[in-house]
Amino acid sequence: MNRERETQDFTQNNTEVTFLKLELGLIHIKDMQFADTTKLENGVIYVNKEELRTIILEDKHIKSVDFEIARPGESVRITPVKDVIEPRVKVEGPGGLFPGMMSKVDTVGSGRTHVLQGSAVVTTGKIVGFQEGIIDMCGIGAEYTPFSKLNNLVMICEPVDGLKQHEHEKAVRFAGYKAAMYLGELGKTASPDEIETYETPNMMEGIKLYPELPRVAYVQMLQSQGLLHDTYVYGVDAKQTLPSLMYPTEMMDGAIVSGNCVSACDKNTTYHHLNNPVIKDLYAEHGKTLNFVGVIITNENVYLADKERSSNFTAKFTELFGLDGAVVSQEGFGNPDTDLIMNCKKIEEKGVKTVIITDEYAGQDGKSQSLADAHVSANAVVTGGNANQVITLPPMDKVIGHIDYVNIIAGGNEHSLQKDGSIVAELQVITGATNELGFNRLSAR
Repeated sequence: MNRERETQDFTQNNTEVTFLKLELGLIHIKDMQFADTTKLENGVIYVNKEELRTIILEDKHIKSVDFEIARPGESVRITPVKDVIEPRVKVEGPGGLFPGMMSKVDTVGSGRTHVLQGSAVVTTGKIVGFQEGIIDMCGIGAEYTPFSKLNNLVMICEPVDGLKQHEHEKAVRFAGYKAAMYLGELGKTASPDEIETYETPNMMEGIKLYPELPRVAYVQMLQSQGLLHDTYVYGVDAKQTLPSLMYPTEMMDGAIVSGNCVSACDKNTTYHHLNNPVIKDLYAEHGKTLNFVGVIITNENVYLADKERSSNFTAKFTELFGLDGAVVSQEGFGNPDTDLIMNCKKIEEKGVKTVIITDEYAGQDGKSQSLADAHVSANAVVTGGNANQVITLPPMDKVIGHIDYVNIIAGGNEHSLQKDGSIVAELQVITGATNELGFNRLSAR
């Protein structure tokens, strides 16, 4: 099938420009309930959990699965959180959701996709890696995570005995995709409450269209250090790739998905990739204050030679496309700080003004060096907050998952779980608290 394109005549430049066009049909979800039949009615998702359980248990690596619903404002704590996924469905255009994972490897990002906005699938169960997190649906903890505002179908997936960590992670990851697509199908024939339209010209046409505006690209760094620190692009582990170009809308169809267990506060869940706010903000300014030319994805590997190679390629792309500016977002901290600074330094050396988005690990008193690396070229920085900040989370009436892991997840300690059920830990433990896409609620004052 041909890519969905639309031609428009821009008479001010006497050019006819062809756009790649994606429509997101947003279906507002107000509630979620269990029922005998899975359906969508009046903004409410009804779920037959026995039918969904049968689908999930087709994977022999999963011994059992149970389901709970967590709504905004309820006294509910979910932990340890593995991933969060928004239900979507491809309605028109090439490809399907999560290409290379759940659908054929067709290039996505055009046509129409329906979104069950206000809902999510959250995966939990026995811990996969120690860097998993907490979602509180009410109280102070809820203010630090965007996922407290969603109607969440929580899947408690327990692996078969003796399953290795990588197999465990994969089983839970695919269980989440299956559940999200199962719910997403409900939106296929529904009428959206609103439609968002994203149009992207090819790069050469775009430059001609807005010659007076600065050309800006988004450089998205993907966590790919291995050892359960993985991100997948069209089904390929990002550490096995070189930096490459993408249409921004490809992410909105699930071309990039999370497969990692990095610190909960700054990991990009699959939900984050589907709703990348940097991309949406750049689209909002496209043709007004800047010319958004596209996305460069790059990885975060462990060894120095791999970091040099990837940052060289990234900087080369910014030069090749004659950029005036670049926005670079990081994922994770510590070792990836080197990738972040390498990217910033080399892009700036190409004459491209660079803004980096990161978070900080500045110690519980906020006085330590925020990043593991630094350079004078990194003089325009947006921060997601200090992940070492200590917070006390009040007890909840209900816990979904396993509360006993709280003391060993990143940001916790042997004394974190209190006798009354409250938790004293660093912000690291809260899923999305200092997200480096800016998908959080922290600010300075």
